[in-house]
Amino acid sequence: MADTMTLPRYLLRNARQFADRPAIREKDRGIWQTYTWRQYHDHVRDIALGLAALGFTRGGKLSVIGDNRPRLYWSQVAAMCLGGVSVPVYQDSIAKELAFVLDHAEVSVVVAEDQEQVDKILALKSQLPALRLVIYEDPRGMLQYRGADLKSLDEVEELGRRFAAEHPGHFEREIEQGRLDDVALFAYTSGTTGTPKGAMLTHANMVETGQTLAKSEDIRLDDDWLAYLPMAWVGDSLYTLVVNLMVGFTVNCPESPETVQRDLRELGPTAVLAPPRIWENMLTGVQVRAADAPRLKRWVFEWSRAAAERAEILKSEGTPVPLGLRLRLALGNFFVYGPVRDQLGLRQARWAYTGGAPLGPDTFRFFRSFGVNLKQVYGSTELTGLVSLQPDAEANPTTAGRPCPGIDVKIGERGEVLVKSAGVFKGYFKNEAATREVIDRDGWFHTGDAGFLDPRGHLVIIDRAKDVGALADGTAFAPQFIENKLKFSPYIREAVAFGHDQPFVTAMIAIDPNTVGSWAERRGVAYTSYNDLSQKAEVRRLIGEEIGRGNETLPEAQKIRRFLLLTKDLDADDAEMTRTRKVRRRYVVEKYAPVIEAFYSGRDSVELTTAITYEDGRQGTLRSLVHVQDVEGAAVRV
Repeated sequence: MADTMTLPRYLLRNARQFADRPAIREKDRGIWQTYTWRQYHDHVRDIALGLAALGFTRGGKLSVIGDNRPRLYWSQVAAMCLGGVSVPVYQDSIAKELAFVLDHAEVSVVVAEDQEQVDKILALKSQLPALRLVIYEDPRGMLQYRGADLKSLDEVEELGRRFAAEHPGHFEREIEQGRLDDVALFAYTSGTTGTPKGAMLTHANMVETGQTLAKSEDIRLDDDWLAYLPMAWVGDSLYTLVVNLMVGFTVNCPESPETVQRDLRELGPTAVLAPPRIWENMLTGVQVRAADAPRLKRWVFEWSRAAAERAEILKSEGTPVPLGLRLRLALGNFFVYGPVRDQLGLRQARWAYTGGAPLGPDTFRFFRSFGVNLKQVYGSTELTGLVSLQPDAEANPTTAGRPCPGIDVKIGERGEVLVKSAGVFKGYFKNEAATREVIDRDGWFHTGDAGFLDPRGHLVIIDRAKDVGALADGTAFAPQFIENKLKFSPYIREAVAFGHDQPFVTAMIAIDPNTVGSWAERRGVAYTSYNDLSQKAEVRRLIGEEIGRGNETLPEAQKIRRFLLLTKDLDADDAEMTRTRKVRRRYVVEKYAPVIEAFYSGRDSVELTTAITYEDGRQGTLRSLVHVQDVEGAAVRV
C-alpha cells in the first residue's frame, strides 16, 4: 500500500488512525481554535465536493492567496483529491507578478483569504482567461460583492454537503483514481535570473521527499509546528502540507504576520524552519535589547555570550570544553541563554532549520552557542525542497550538511552541484526547453549552485555558480559570503557586494531603519525619512565601523574598501529581490550601474535615480545625491 500512497490517501489514513488528535490550529481573536484530523478530513471533503459541483475536474488548477490559514491548506488538498493541481502564490505579490503566474498556470479557481486579496484578483480578471471562480475565506467586507463567479468558502462547503448526499462515495472514488505520477503542485521558482518558472511536482516527488526527511530527522507525532512562511514557498509546502499529512503532527497558524513573534513565544513549537532573514531579525532584536540594557545586565550578557561562542567553537573542533568554561556556561544558561530562548519562543525546539539561502556563520554560531539546535538544510524548488541537512552532532556554519539517504550528489563542470533523487521535479510547465537545460539525459538536475563535497561528505555551497567570480588579480570572489558577514550587524538589513573583474571589493548597504533609527534617536540625531536617515554623516560613520568589524574576519584581498548607503531598502516590488529575499544580482548590477562606476572611478558621490513600484503596479522615481565612502583602515588598491 505504501507505494500507492498519494497525499489524499494519507488524509484518509489520518482520519481513521488519528481521528481525535489535533491536526491544525488557528489563532483567531487571541484564541487558538483546534481542528482534529476528522474535522480536517471533513472540511477537505466538503470543499472538494463543492468544487466538483462547480465544475472543477481532474487536471484543473486551483490557486490560494493569503496568509497561512487552515482553510487555504484544506483547499489545496481538496484540489488534489479531485486530481487537480495546487498553485499557491505569494500574498504580497504586485499585480504584474500575480497576473503572470495565474495566467501562465491556467488557474481556473482562486481561493483568496479576504477582501484585500479578492480585490487584487478581480482587478486582474480581464487578464486571466482561464479564471472561472473566485472563492473567499473571510466574509468581512464582502457583503456588497456579487456575482455568479464569486462565492464564499462556506457556500462551497454547503454545496459539497448537498453534492455528497446526491453522489455517495464520489469523494473516495476520486481519491482512488489518483496516481503517484499525477502532478500535485506547481511551485513557481523565485526568479533570481528572470521570469519565474512553474516547477511541476508530483505526488511521488512530494511523498518520497517527505519520507526521506522523516527518516533523516527526529519528527514525532506529538510535534508542534508553526506555519507562518509563504505558502508559495516550496519549504512550506513540504513541511506544513506534506510532512504534516504523512506524520500527523500539529500545524499551528498564527493570527497574522504581525503577531508571529508573539505567537511563537506563546506556542513554543518543538520544530522550527526559518529563512536567514528571520534568524537575522531575531539576532538583531536580541542585540538591540542587550545594547539598551543597564550596564550590569549588558556586561553579564556579553560575558555569557563570549563563553558560549568559545564553547561552540571548541565543540565544532572536537575539543573538550574545560571545566571552568562549563561552569560559565551553566551560569550563562540560567541568566542569559534560557531566558533568550524563551523570549524567542525556542525553549522547546528540539531542532531548528535555516534554509532558502546561506546563513552567515556568525549568526549561525550565535544561535548554536545559545543552545538552539540550529542546522542548515539545502534544497531547491525543483528538488521538492530537500537535498541535504545536518545531523545534530555535525552542525557547522560552513556546510549544508550530508546528502539525505537516497539522494545522490556530484560536482559537475565549474563546480556546479548536480543532484539525482526521487524529488527531482517532472519539468517546468509549458517550458520543455528550460527543462532540458537543467535535467540532463542521465537524470541529473543541474542546481546552478557552485559547491563541493568536503572530506566528511558534507555538501558545501559557495554561491550561485553564475555569481562566483574573481577579482582582477585572480582572487576568488563569492559575494554572498561577504554579504552574510555584513548582515551580522544589527544595523545592516541588506548588502550587495561587487568585485568581479575589479581591483577590490565594494558594497551597497541598505540600513535597518528600526535599529539605526533607535541608535540615532538615542544620540539626538534628527531625521525625517529613510532617505534622510541613511545619508546622515553619523550613520555613514556607524556603518563604516560595522564594515570595519566585518573586514577583520575577511582575507586581505576580500576586505571591503568602499561602500554606499542606499536611500531605500532593496524591495521585491522593485524587482531587486525575489519574494524569498534573494538578491536579483543581474538586475541590480544593471539598475545600479552608476554606483558601480562611482565605486571604481574614485568619485565621492553619485546621483542616484531609482524607480520604485507601488503595490498596484504604479511606478514612481526617487532622485538623490548619495555619498560614496572609503572604509577606514582598508586602503583602496588600484
